[in-house]
Amino acid sequence: MSRLLIVVAALLAISGTAYASSCPKHMKNIDEALAKNPTLAAAELAEVKKLRADGETLHKAGKHADSMTALGKAEAILKIK
Repeated sequence: MSRLLIVVAALLAISGTAYASSCPKHMKNIDEALAKNPTLAAAELAEVKKLRADGETLHKAGKHADSMTALGKAEAILKIK
């Protein structure tokens, strides 16, 4: 039983690390899209910038799932796949 718990804990740690490392990739994609001056309404552009900033703050706080949610919303507005 204890071996199973160790294996599960290890898998969770590995998946959490992989998830955390994808936040910067998404931030970079958003930054690149913003550098191209996308055609967005002012409110949409402000929302993307807010979500991008929130995503970075959450990432730095170790809240990677929340970070990915914010960054995903920004990417959806920018139509990044």
